[in-house]
Amino acid sequence: MRHSETVTFGGSGLDRAAHLRGDAEALTRLRAGGGQVLVLWRGRIPVADTGGLVWVAADHPLVAGLPAPVFLGLDDGIARFAVDLPGWVPAEGAPTPAFLDQSRIRHPQLAADQGFAELRAEMMRLTAREAELAATARAILGWHSSHGFCAACGAATEMVNAGWQRACAQCGAQHFPRTDPVVIMLITRGNRALLGRSPGWPEGMYSCLAGFMEPGETVEAAVRREVAEETGIRVGAVRYLASQPWPFPASLMIGCAGEALSETITLDPVELEDALWASREELMEAMAGAHPVIHPARKGSIAHFLLSNWLADRLF
Repeated sequence: MRHSETVTFGGSGLDRAAHLRGDAEALTRLRAGGGQVLVLWRGRIPVADTGGLVWVAADHPLVAGLPAPVFLGLDDGIARFAVDLPGWVPAEGAPTPAFLDQSRIRHPQLAADQGFAELRAEMMRLTAREAELAATARAILGWHSSHGFCAACGAATEMVNAGWQRACAQCGAQHFPRTDPVVIMLITRGNRALLGRSPGWPEGMYSCLAGFMEPGETVEAAVRREVAEETGIRVGAVRYLASQPWPFPASLMIGCAGEALSETITLDPVELEDALWASREELMEAMAGAHPVIHPARKGSIAHFLLSNWLADRLF
């Protein structure tokens, strides 16, 4: 796909500088010599009200007393790090979970026009480089928060290799960040695309079908299985289009196109609340916000990216 790396969170060309991860002295010098830290709170990223990530120096009060940060890489020569802010609770209390929370959580050690925000709500306001850095930080810090103990013996592990590994002193096991592969597919039949909606989504929101890959399964087989399980539609030829890191918490969305061999939908109500065939004309209405029933997937998602490029005849 010609535009595959323009998807949100991908294609910025960040230098991850993996050769520096094992050099503690070099990383210490980089932090002290102008390195910048992205402080996350409960998965939220720090942003300015006018847009853009908020970076702080390694000696900023917000960073004081926190564990060693994860090294994200070199951004045009600037060393970028990320760390989680645990324990802090805002005076107004934690926000109520929502499908797309657009609130700002203010912190006394950030400027008045800065706050912690959900990455989903901010991703379209970030540059490509900022989006890649934010996605990387959220995914790797999320992995650390849920993998503090050894899967082999149950002992506590410690962060090593600048945050890209955890080591168990008890049994010697080494643990590395995991990414879960998910297929997401634009299934078409002539002039129509197959869309579905999950329970709990905003009213009218429809998107491409998607599902986690299983062990021992190819991408193509996963596409056919997921579509058949959720809608009863048989799929023939499958073609890879593009991928997107999706750090909610740590998935890799593998975007594919598939040709439907049948069109009668048999819905699995456990997986989907509804599924339908939408014509190009209907999708164009939906993208313009003018369709009476269908609301498109959110901008920034690979589903929106695939559907937009299909409408523009830019998939292949």
